[in-house]
Parts: sequence; C-alpha cells; structure tokens
Amino acid sequence: MLSKPLLTLKIDVDTFRGTREGMGNLVRMLAAHQAQATFLFSLGPDHTGWALRRALRPGFFSKVSRTSVVEHYGLKTLMYGTLLPGPDIGRQCAEELRAVRDAGFECGIHTWDHTLWQDNVARRDAGWTSAMMRKAAARFAQVFGVPSRTHGAAGWQMNVSAFVEHDTAGYDYASDGRAMLDERGAMVRASDGPHRLRNGNTVLQCVQLPTTLPTLDELLGCEIDGKMLTVSNIADHILSLTADNRRDHVYTLHAELEGQKLAPIFEQLLTGWKTQGYQFASMAEYHDKVRHTDLPVCPITWGELPGRSGRLIVQGKAA
Repeated sequence: MLSKPLLTLKIDVDTFRGTREGMGNLVRMLAAHQAQATFLFSLGPDHTGWALRRALRPGFFSKVSRTSVVEHYGLKTLMYGTLLPGPDIGRQCAEELRAVRDAGFECGIHTWDHTLWQDNVARRDAGWTSAMMRKAAARFAQVFGVPSRTHGAAGWQMNVSAFVEHDTAGYDYASDGRAMLDERGAMVRASDGPHRLRNGNTVLQCVQLPTTLPTLDELLGCEIDGKMLTVSNIADHILSLTADNRRDHVYTLHAELEGQKLAPIFEQLLTGWKTQGYQFASMAEYHDKVRHTDLPVCPITWGELPGRSGRLIVQGKAA
C-alpha cells in the first residue's frame, strides 16, 4: 500500500504577541485535527518596530496594503524597539513555549531577534552570525533542558556562515529556504525538495527541507487567473496547488496570521488537505522519511519569489 504524501506544517513564531496569543490557538486547532507540526520560536527580544525600516525596499508598501500588517500584528507590536522596549520572548514566555512541547509538538529554533536577523544576516560576517545563532541555541536549551535538533531561518534569510553553523551545532535538518514558485504559487521545478547544500568543495550534512508552497501573505490581494484572492477564496487556491501537485510538501504558517485573524483560512486548509489524503507531519517526521535516500546537493542560492519583497534563500539547481 502506498503511503500518504506528507504535508509538513512549519510554524514560525515571530513576535511576543504571536507567542502569547496565536501560538496557543494553533496548538488547539492542530490537536483537534490530530495534526503534527513543528513550531519554530523567536527566543530573544521582539524588535518588530525596527522592521518599519523596510519601507524603503521595493514592494514593501504593496505588501503592507495587501496584508494589513497593523491589523494582524497589532500597533503595540509595531512599536517594539522604537517607542516601546522589546519584550524578551524566551524569558517572559518560557511557560508558553514549554506548553507547546508538552502538547506533543516538535519545537525548534527560528531565531534570536527576528528583525535583527532578517534585516542584517545577508551581509554580516561569521562572528556576528555564529554569536546570534548560539544565543538562540543557548536560550532554547535553557527553556527546554535539551538542545534543538532543527532551525528555520527568519524571513528565509541566511549566509554561508549560518549554514556552516548548522553542522557545528549538530542540527540534523533545517528549513531555511524555499522552492522556486511561479506567479500562481506553483512549483517551478518538480525536482525541488529535500537536499543538502554545497559550500565550495564541502557538502554540508544538515538536510534542508524547503518550503514548497506559497504563504498567505504572498497571495492575499493578488490577482491570479483573473481572480482576486481574498480571505474567502484563498484556501481554495492553495488547495488547488496541492491537488494538482500531489507530493510531499512543506507549508510555512505564522502564529501572527493563521494563529489569529486568518485562523478560519487555516481551518479550511487543514480540512481540505485531509480530504485530499495528505498526512500532517512535523519536520522530524519528514526528515525520517528522506534521511536514507540519495538527496541532491545544491549550491547556496539567493532569488526572488512572487508576492515577497527582496531576495531570500531559494533552492538552486543540483549539479
């Protein structure tokens, strides 16, 4: 009997508010659907207010207008690091973080300071990069009593030193990048998926499990196939992608979006994916499925995706 394709749910928890409010909502929703998932935590200060500096980047204003940033993140969150001090998420929310583990979900590292990492890591050196990653690793071990097995980069932003640090830290697998997508959000290359990375002549051991589906904030408010995607029809569009391309997928969601005002959309996705025959999985379960297969080796590659401003880590073509 053929096994069901996996729908790996990777949950990025970016902010203090997302940790306090959205995360618990997602735990309850997933438990109701008996769905496994991996939660990746921001473990240091919430400096979301610093992200307003991205206003100078091409495409930023169009994304803000499409996704109602203030509505989803809250005005107070957008003041952290500017008019208000940034709360220390790992210190102030340790009980909430452990509650996710106690509910039976895999937990891992997203970052130390989400905004600081996302806006700087691409041009920072090895010393800065390893220091940031080791602060997050130390805080994770402090909260959970064990080291993390995994990592998922904030904003899919990395550099070469960060990928090398994965092997130094002993991470078995991570989800730091994206599969290439077209304007509809469909995968450009059917071969994209689990892989290892090449750094010069060295093949890094940490297995990458790239996100293969678009995120809600990349699609909401976009016109695709002559139709404007809104909260009322976006779930149907994403479900059409997984129906047309029935394979193992990784979907990235956010505690600030699917865990709060966009929770009804995620509920539709969970129901739809079950109907399509997918099995919900954590990153650990996906890694277990592919770890003994002959994985392609790809170069570390930057690129752009429809609906997202700026460059991010994407899966390169295997040699």
